Amino acid sequence: MTALAEIARVAREVERWLLPAECLLCQEPVPEREGDALVCGLCRARWRPLPDPLCPRCGEPRRDPDPCRLCAEWPASLGRVRSAVRLEGGARALVHRLKYHGWWRAAEPMAASMRLLEPLTGRVCLIPIPLAPRRERERGYNQSERLATTLGRLMSLPVRTDVLRRVRNTGTQTALTPDERRANVAGAFAACASRAVRGRCVVLVDDVFTTGATLASAAEALSAAGAAQIEAVTFGRAG
Repeated sequence: MTALAEIARVAREVERWLLPAECLLCQEPVPEREGDALVCGLCRARWRPLPDPLCPRCGEPRRDPDPCRLCAEWPASLGRVRSAVRLEGGARALVHRLKYHGWWRAAEPMAASMRLLEPLTGRVCLIPIPLAPRRERERGYNQSERLATTLGRLMSLPVRTDVLRRVRNTGTQTALTPDERRANVAGAFAACASRAVRGRCVVLVDDVFTTGATLASAAEALSAAGAAQIEAVTFGRAG
């Protein structure tokens, strides 16, 4: 066991000792059979998957046969995007725990729910959406990187955190319209270590999908670096 792995093991043991064995969402005791899970099985069962039929490209549930307007203006470089659950209730609360409250192990149940998403088929390389350096310093970690790392470990997939960087700080997207979101993240990313993705199939990993503007901007940077196919997965889908 490497020194880093030993440190991680000790940290997990300390965390188990310090934290009560209760669900992070409902605060009820986690059944012993579920081990040290942060979210109990009942709360996970309440997460709503997206209902079929889905748009073949962006994964948005479709209610009519008309062409999907959500992904109509995406660049050709971004292919399929799939999300595990609706961003509501406990799923939304868990994203907030991960993103704003320092509960980085919340990535574990989130990643577990993403394992069967279609873009993860085959020998793909996972690339997390990077945060701006200042925001990552404030938060202490990048939630998308935590998700990608956990997903990679669960599925034995390689994770590259060194090929995509954010070259421009962007304001929060929360209150922006779709057009404003696209403008806000245009040119926000650049690929660095191009040889790592040239000719490869890559899957972007992020915590939440809203309009796809961030994923589309990141996909353009990876396409310029020579990636052969770019798809994406997220835990939650807003809207």
